[in-house]
Formats: sequence, C-alpha cells, structure tokens
Amino acid sequence: MNRVVLTGMGAVSACGLGSDALWAAVVDGQSGVRPVNFSNISNQRVGQAAALSSETLEALGEELAHRMRDPVAVYAVRAAREAVAQAGLEADDFGETCGVIIGSGFGGAKTLDDNYMAFGVESKMRLDPMAIPKIMNNASASWVSIEFGATGPLYAPSSACSSGSQAIGLAYQMLKAGAIERCLAGGSEACLVGGVFRVWELLRVMTADKNRPFSKDRNGMTLGEGAGIVVLETLDSAKARGANILCELVGYGTNSDAGDLLRPNPERASACMQAALRDAGLNPSDVGYVNTHGTGTVANDVTEVCALRAVFGEDLGGVRVSSTKPVHGHALGAAGAIECVVAVQALRHQMAPPTINFNEVDPKIGLDPVANSACAFDSRAVMSNSLAFGGINASLIVARFDG
Repeated sequence: MNRVVLTGMGAVSACGLGSDALWAAVVDGQSGVRPVNFSNISNQRVGQAAALSSETLEALGEELAHRMRDPVAVYAVRAAREAVAQAGLEADDFGETCGVIIGSGFGGAKTLDDNYMAFGVESKMRLDPMAIPKIMNNASASWVSIEFGATGPLYAPSSACSSGSQAIGLAYQMLKAGAIERCLAGGSEACLVGGVFRVWELLRVMTADKNRPFSKDRNGMTLGEGAGIVVLETLDSAKARGANILCELVGYGTNSDAGDLLRPNPERASACMQAALRDAGLNPSDVGYVNTHGTGTVANDVTEVCALRAVFGEDLGGVRVSSTKPVHGHALGAAGAIECVVAVQALRHQMAPPTINFNEVDPKIGLDPVANSACAFDSRAVMSNSLAFGGINASLIVARFDG
C-alpha cells in the first residue's frame, strides 16, 4: 500500500480567500459571520450567516459572472488553483494519473433558486439555458478537471455534511491502492440563497444568536459557504518531483448510523473514529487535537462528546477539542474539507484553534473545550470529524511527515 501525503491546500471562506486567511481567522477567533438578508423571505427569523465578504465577492466578481458556472464551481476552482500552486504542480502532473473528487451538499443552489423564483413566482418562461449543467452536483469537480486537464477518475460525493471529508477519504483510499498518483479533493458549497436558507430556518436548527458549540447556552448552528481543496499524492510521486510535503494523511474511517436521519448515533460516531485510528495504526493518545463536527445544536454536541469519550476516555485523555464553525460557519458539503485544511494548519503550527463564543460548561456534557483563545499542543497527529444528516460519519487523521 502507498503512503499518501498532502502537498497543497486552498480555501475560500467567510474569512477571505486562501488557507492562510482561514487559519488566521480561526486561530485568532475572528468570526466571519455577518448580517444577511434575503429579499424573497418575508419573515426571515435568522439574520446572519458566514457569508463571503463584499471584498471577497468583488475579488471573484469576473468569475462569478461566468455564464456557465454557478458560484459553487467558482469557489472550487479558486480553492483548487491555490492548492495546485502551493503543490507546485505543472501541466505534465495531471492527465490520466490525476483524479478529481469534490463533494457538495446542494450543488448549484443559486442557479436553482434563481430559476425557481423566475418560473414559479415571476412566471417567466425564458430561463437560464445553462441551468442544468450549472446545477449538477458534479459541476465543481468537472470544472476543476477542465481547469487543469486532469483526465483521471472524477467523483462528486453528495453525502450532506460529510461530503468534503468523504471526498478526501476516497481520494486517500484510491491513492493508497495505487489507482492514481495524485488527486485534487475536497468540497464546495454556495448555499446562501433564499430558498435554501428558508428551509433551514424551518428545520429549527439555526441560531438567531451567536453559534456556541458545547456551551450550556448553545441554541443552534450558523450556516456558511465556501470551499476547501487539497492536493494528495502518493509519497513516491511527491518525492519524484521534489514536492514540499506538508503532512501525511494516515487514517480514514467512514460509516453510517442506519438509523434516524437527523439525530446522530454516538456509538456509530465513535466506531468511525476508531476505524480511522486503526487505519492509521495509531492509539488515541497519539492524537493531540480533534477538530469536531461541533455544530452548536443541542443534539449534535451531546452525542459527539459521548462518542469522543468512548474513543479517548472519560477525561478525553488530554486531547485538545474544539469547533471552528463559529468562525467559518457550517458550510455543509464543504465543511469537512474546510475543517481538514484547518486541521492541517493546526498540526503544522501545533496550535489548537478556539471554540469562540463559549460561555459555560454544560453539565449534561461536562466538556471544557479549547475556548475563546488558542492553545498549544505537542502531538504528531490530529483528527477532523464530520457527522452528517442521514447518519453519515467520516473521520480523517493527518500526521507529521517523518520521511
């Protein structure tokens, strides 16, 4: 089996363009959550989301006007360009030996929303003739493959909030097995449109206040958007071209609850984490930091901490635990990929970013996370968890590259 290394990463988020902007915001606890208003929601209850800033939208302006691309594909392409540039890939590094695996929960949400409004509300018969290719969930992956001429396998997982993590995990498995030499993998989401936002409001899982994962006074999640893309390669391929290796992806676990669509199962979540540890050949004590799914909903936080205790021990064995969603929002299909980028940065800097907005330990959970300010750790590995609606769990483990 091949060893799999990470040589590049890119991000688009409410924190700005680039993985460095994302890391600076999460480690400093500077939230990208800002006011949002949707003209087609007459009784909007929640007034904020981790939306891209006006400066970021302006920087992406020309690409967002592309008649063939929904914003979800624009975010993916932009993040992929950053990852490819950091990896130092050239034209000859793509082709048949390079795959593209990019997940999304909603696909072209803006195009879909715009056309539904035009047809259903305004009774327009002339709609966007490119709507179908822009809406398709594979559009982000397809545009990234076109951008770089990557003609290897292409997949577009749509597994709710685990889409990005599963995309990276699938790429890891294919590289490990020798099916490809490198892969552009991650997730993209551009879901902050009226129709999507309204149905999330109706589900009653979003907070109208600040997102406070694990805190006693938590009352819901905050939606976000963006993309996270990483370049994964076999160690042999990376060494052959003299690549700068950022870290090694050593473990991946995924499973399903086969139970309730909306309520996570702590036993299945812990089994997922344990599978990732077995795959990595690591003990729980080898992991110094866990970037949790940590949505800030009552149900998720209770079950996730229960799962963490089943893996790391009742006192969590000294592992640092936090959620960065109050900074970059819950970006749904892109969440796991964005948080994988955060996890890699945390590993490289040996710094656990904080759970901002945390006020008080909930006695029902008993967890005192890394709260409101970053905390140093000394460890060779970190874990990133995704626990999606539909009972889809995914855990990734990245470790220092030891040569």
